[in-house]
Amino acid sequence: MTDKVLKCKDCGKEFTFTAGEQEFYAEKGFEHEPSRCPECRKAFKARRNAQRGERR
Repeated sequence: MTDKVLKCKDCGKEFTFTAGEQEFYAEKGFEHEPSRCPECRKAFKARRNAQRGERR
């Protein structure tokens, strides 16, 4: 496997999906490549977790 350069669907920045990350995704059975860069992925998770906390 080789590294892939992907484009973030939120900010449009290019990011590298490394061979090691691809192997990890395959081991976990994930079928899709990440669509967000690490920074946007972190922000998305923070927003989602904040929303879940408000519902409790």
